[in-house]
Order: sequence, then structure tokens, then C-alpha cells
Amino acid sequence: DSGAYADYGVNVGKTAVYGGLGPYAVDNVSIVSNTIYTNKVFSTAYRGFGHLETLWTVERQMDILSQKLGIDPYEFRLKNMLRPGDTTVSGEIMTKSTGCPVDCLSAVVKEIGWTGRKTEEERQKEWATGKIRGKGFAMIQKAPAMPPNTATAVIMQMASDGHIQMMIGGIDYGQGALTAIAQIAAQELDIPFDMVEVRRETNTNTNPYDWNTVASKYTFMAGNATIKAAHALLDQMKQVAAQALQSAPENLSHADGYIYNRHMPHKRISYKDMALGYALPNGSGVGGPLIAHGVYMADGLTNLDPETGQGNPALAWTFGAHAVEIEVDVESGNIDVLKVASAFDLGQVINERMVYGQVVGGVMQGIGSAILEGYKFSDANVLLNPSFTDNKIPTMKDMPCEVVPIYIENPQLNGPYGARGVAEHTMISIPSAIGNALYDALGINYYHLPLTPERVALGIVSGEKDIK
Repeated sequence: DSGAYADYGVNVGKTAVYGGLGPYAVDNVSIVSNTIYTNKVFSTAYRGFGHLETLWTVERQMDILSQKLGIDPYEFRLKNMLRPGDTTVSGEIMTKSTGCPVDCLSAVVKEIGWTGRKTEEERQKEWATGKIRGKGFAMIQKAPAMPPNTATAVIMQMASDGHIQMMIGGIDYGQGALTAIAQIAAQELDIPFDMVEVRRETNTNTNPYDWNTVASKYTFMAGNATIKAAHALLDQMKQVAAQALQSAPENLSHADGYIYNRHMPHKRISYKDMALGYALPNGSGVGGPLIAHGVYMADGLTNLDPETGQGNPALAWTFGAHAVEIEVDVESGNIDVLKVASAFDLGQVINERMVYGQVVGGVMQGIGSAILEGYKFSDANVLLNPSFTDNKIPTMKDMPCEVVPIYIENPQLNGPYGARGVAEHTMISIPSAIGNALYDALGINYYHLPLTPERVALGIVSGEKDIK
């Protein structure tokens, strides 16, 4: 439903199909995605880019199917999970470096102490207290939604004191892009982190190109470009040092801000002495101001074939899982999220504190989508809740008592140090996990979001087991 204008809605609808079945092996698939105009406010890009909605349906259906089959939902998912050698819905072959959804699910299920669904007898015992608890979990699968020819570039130059200044095309709006790029540059050059400055201001007239700072892909793309730029800068310094140290370039290494002869480590020269060019004993100069650039183009990606739906659209799949424990007030229908365990196979953690921030923020945003947020329209398509007065968002009182992040590291072969993106993923499938936990608590399947107190309470008093 794109509303009255196209904006970005068609891209959301298209991309949601890529992960439209979740991380499951299914032999026969037909998915049709239509983006339509309606007389409503327009739809656009939002965190998760269509995957929260598709995985709400997929992960709720996985639970409902397991109910009908009499199989534990954990075991049911394990039976159908993608593993190395399996093929994704779009035709990509899973490998160990693609990531492991099984590891993610097993980790969160263990963390919340899953022992199986409640029996009706157990529910009735808790019901008498007025509050009843439930546990549930759901899978996550998402790749960056971007054109297959997406590219990014960085520029790196050295100041006279050996500090590195970098210009990038991406924007840091709080997610930590500047920190990640500075870390990678410092790692490659083997200098202290505080000797790298990534310029915050971005000007399209002067900064290198970047397609967009979206899609949970910036550290992957710009990280690879930074590694290339650092290697180019080191190559320049080694050419200068080869003349200064009278050594062959292939005999030179770098460490602690120096280029040195690996066979005679005492023969060395500091980066800063070469920053603006190096003066030989006879006064002649070699080199010049040190400046390098790095470019990374997504390799081997394609659009989906319009006839078969097959192709290679994914820069990197990030798999994950959420598990939650909730408490439901059987009179008011209010849901309190007590604990969330979130596991992601992110290949390699670049900065643990930044990932933790993504997890906590994503969990809260997911809770908002699950139990609070949602447009209400009149029969004439007039928006009835256009402000935060009536369209609530989570506050600190909605924060779970405990959020447990779990990091699985199966390195991505073409990622920087094996890393893959984890930003939008932290929000996706929180609603699905809460919906599944709600069934565990009440024995009622709810089919629509948000799971507001009103909707939950009306479902309870209806006596129905399926609230459609």
C-alpha cells in the first residue's frame, strides 16, 4: 500500500520479497509483490525495509503450523532451516561464510530457558493470578536493499604530524559510521585510534561518492574501501622508505607508525617523516604529500530475473533470532516485555559497544511496532491518529528489564575482517516473537499488529482462539 504517491514504496515491496520466506529451505516457491496506489498518506522507507511485515507473517505462520502439526516450534524451525548447501528463495547457495541461522536460534532459545509451550492446565493456573507469562521466538533474515552496482569511496591523507585525515561520502547520524571507519583505518595502518580523524562534514562537491547511508551496508562497503585506501597509502610509504632505507620494497613491513626492514628491524622510518615527502641526505626529495583513495564496488550482484525470480541480489545475508518473555494482564490486555535475547551472525564484531546500542535501540523500536504504533483510518481514509498523542511510541517504561545481545561470528569472506551489517536487523521480528509469546501465554493467535491492550483484551473476552 503505497498511498497516494509512489515515493519509495515499490522498492520496499520488491526488497521484502528477497527475504520473503525467512531463513528456511523451501523447494517450491511463488511470491508475487504488488505495490498499489490508495487514497491514503504515502508509504516510504523505514527501518527493516519491508522485512518486519513479511517476517511477521512468516514467523507467525511457522508457529501456527507447528501448533497444527503438534511439533515444538523450535524443533519445527530447525527441521526447515537453511544450512550450507541449501538454496535461498532467490537461488543463492548457502555456505558457512553466509552465516548460520541455526546457531542464532539455538542461542536465544537457550537464553530464555525454552522448555516447550505451556499446556492449557498451566495457563489456567496462572490465569487466576491476573497475569500470565509466555515465551516466544522468531527468526531474522535481511540483506542490504541496494542496486547491484552500488559503490563507495574514501579519501585518506596524512598530516605532517602523522595523523590521518579521511573524507567519506557517508553520513554518521548516530549509528557510529565514523568510529567504525576510523577503527579500520587505525587497524590497517597500525597506529592509535586517536590518530585518525574522519571528517564529519560531507559535501558532494568535495567528498568522494557514496550511493547512500542506508541498508545496513555502510561498514561493509566503506570498510572495504578504507582497507584499500590504507593499503595504497602503505604502498606509497614503502616506495619512499625503500629509497630512504636502501631496501627493496618487498622487504619492508609496517608497525607502530613506522616502515621497517623486516630483516633488519632497526632500519626504520616513521610515517610522519614521509608525510609531506622525504629529504634524502643529499637534499633531494622523494615521494610527496601522502594521499590515497579506496573504492569498493559490490561484486557479482545482479537483479532478479523477472521471469524466474532468481539472481544474486544480496551483498551479505545477516541472520538472527529474537526470543522474548512477556507478561500479559488478562483484564487490561497490556503486554509487558520482561526479557529479550537477540542473536545475530554478524561475521565479526567491529565495535561491540556500537552493536549493543543497535540491539537496544532496535529492540525498543520493535516493541513499538509490536504493541503500540500503527495508523488508524476512517472509512473515508482520513488518518485518525496523526500525532504522538494518539499514535504512541515506546518510552523508558516499555524497556524490557533485560536485553541480552548474543554475537555469532561466522566470517563473511568478502566483508571487512569478515564483518556483515547488523542495524535494521535488531528491530525485525521483535513483533513476531511477541506474537508467538502471546500465544504461549493465552493460547490465542492474533493475526494483526499492533497488539494493543484493546486488541488483546477484546480477543480474550471473545472466547475465540484465532483473532483475525
